[in-house]
Amino acid sequence: MTGPVLTDLFGGQFPELLTVAFLVGIVVGLTGMGGGALMTPALIFLGVPPTTAVANDLVAAAVNKSVGAGVHWRTGSPDLRLVKFLVIGSVPTALMGGWIVGLLGEDEAQQSALKLIIGITLLIAAISYGTRIYLDMTGHIGRRLGAETVIRPLPTIAVGAFGGLLVGITSVGSGSLIMVALVLLYPTLSARKLVGTDLVQAVPLVLAAAISHVIAQGIDWSVLIPLIIGGTPGTYLGAKLARRVAPSVLRGGIVIVLSLTGLTMLKVPPVVVGILGCAAVILCPLVWALLKQRHERRARSALETEHSYTI
Repeated sequence: MTGPVLTDLFGGQFPELLTVAFLVGIVVGLTGMGGGALMTPALIFLGVPPTTAVANDLVAAAVNKSVGAGVHWRTGSPDLRLVKFLVIGSVPTALMGGWIVGLLGEDEAQQSALKLIIGITLLIAAISYGTRIYLDMTGHIGRRLGAETVIRPLPTIAVGAFGGLLVGITSVGSGSLIMVALVLLYPTLSARKLVGTDLVQAVPLVLAAAISHVIAQGIDWSVLIPLIIGGTPGTYLGAKLARRVAPSVLRGGIVIVLSLTGLTMLKVPPVVVGILGCAAVILCPLVWALLKQRHERRARSALETEHSYTI
C-alpha cells in the first residue's frame, strides 16, 4: 500500500518539478520577479493542465513568497505604506480569479482559453520587465535616492487591483507588472526596497488568489508538494544572495524566456519561435550595449555641461 500512496503524493515527475521549483525560487528571491511568470508555463510544458498549473503554483507561491518576504522584512527593506495600498487593491480582484477561470468553460475549451490568456500575460510581463531593465539602466530606479517618498494612494490601489486580477486568473504578474508600476510611480525607492515591498505585498495577493483557485479547482498534491519542497529553499537562498549578486545578469535572459514562452502559448509555430529566439540571443546584447553606450554619452555630456556652468 505504501508504494501507491507515495506515487499519488509525489507523482512520476517529482525530480523535474523539484528542480524547476528550486531554480525558479532562486530567481524570485534574487530579482523579486513573480515565480508564476516562469513556473506556470514550465508546469504546462511538463504536461500539467493549465488550470491545475495555475491553482497549485498559486498555493506554492503563497508559501515560497512568505519565505522571501520574511527575509526582506527582517532587513527593513519593504515600504509598508505602499504594501497597505497595494493589498487594498489586489486582494479583492485576486479572489475573483478562480470564479473567472470557471466562466471560461470546462475541459479542453477551458484549458485552451487559459493558455491563450497566459500567453498574452507573459508577453505583457516580458515588455514590463524589459521596461524595468531599461529604467534601471537609465537611473530611474533609486532616482533622487534619499528623498522622501510621497505616497499616491489611488494610483497604487489601481496598480494592485490590475495586478491582482491578472495573478488571480493566470498566477502571472505579482513580481513583474506590479514591480514596474512601482518603479514608475516611486522613482525614489532603491532597488532593494522595491524588491522587499513587492515580495511582502505579494503574500496576501497570492494567498487570496490561491484560496479562490483551491475552492474552484482543488489541489493536486503530486504537483504541489515538489513545488513547496523545492521553491521554499530556493526563494530563501535567492533572498539571501540578493545583497551580494547583481540580478541584472539574469534579467535579459528572463525577458527572452518570457517572450518565447508567451509566443509558444499563443501557438506560434515552433520554427518561428526558434528563429526569434536565435535572433534575440544575438541581437539583444548588441542593442543593449548600444543603448547603454548612448546613455553613458548623454550622462557624460550632461555632467560636462553642469561642470562648465559651475566654473
